[in-house]
Amino acid sequence: MSAVQVATTFETVRTPDPASRPVKIHAAKVKVTYGQKEALHGVSIDIPEKAVTAFIGPSGCGKSTFLRCINRMNDTIAGARVEGTIKLDERDIYDPDLDVVELRARVGMVFQKPNPFPKSIFDNVAYGPRIHGLARSKADLEEIVVTSLQKASLFNEVKDRLNEPGTGLSGGQQQRLCIARAIAVSPEVILMDEPCSALDPIATAKVEELIDELRANFTIVIVTHSMQQAARVSQRTAFFHLGHLIEEGPTDHLFTNPLEQRTQDYITGRFG
Repeated sequence: MSAVQVATTFETVRTPDPASRPVKIHAAKVKVTYGQKEALHGVSIDIPEKAVTAFIGPSGCGKSTFLRCINRMNDTIAGARVEGTIKLDERDIYDPDLDVVELRARVGMVFQKPNPFPKSIFDNVAYGPRIHGLARSKADLEEIVVTSLQKASLFNEVKDRLNEPGTGLSGGQQQRLCIARAIAVSPEVILMDEPCSALDPIATAKVEELIDELRANFTIVIVTHSMQQAARVSQRTAFFHLGHLIEEGPTDHLFTNPLEQRTQDYITGRFG
């Protein structure tokens, strides 16, 4: 195979990463059907570990649908059917013997709109470690909560009000609280579905800075409508259109030298 695949209409163009990292998630020929409608048409992609991979594309192109496949969130949607293979560290996550609760501990999720629980800041972060039995004592639990808030760059802002409701924080703080809640169970992968779309520019900048820090320890996959955000935070970018993965490769290459006309048209604003 040549260094770059030449695409047919439904074949993904791939540009290899010269600084290639080990594969954390391997997806092959993933199709998602809702009732009679096929929303994803055979998506194949390798997602590297300890890097940020961005999914971009117009609304309804399948990027969030594919993201939800990675921690089996589509299982909760009536009539949804997923075909193909998705492996996390070589283990098929759709294996009937796989524990979905354990999978979702390994693959955390941060949603578009901040969704703190109606609990204290402390209890929001402590919730996951409690239900998964990760803390042997109260001191252990406190250490997990403090460490998670520190990793989410939130501890210094909330350390004097840990017993106050998480819903009383600003939007940007709530989103960082949700990130702290996700990382409290020590996941390996963090999925982020438009994590900054409800935030102002200052809060967005803080979350983007946090994402850049977290990639040292976590594999991160982010869905974003903002091509500028993808360019700022990701090392690899995948462009989706009409349920197909059109092109994927190193972010700087995809934005400066796309190999597919549809990618070029999207990033230059000709459609979307």
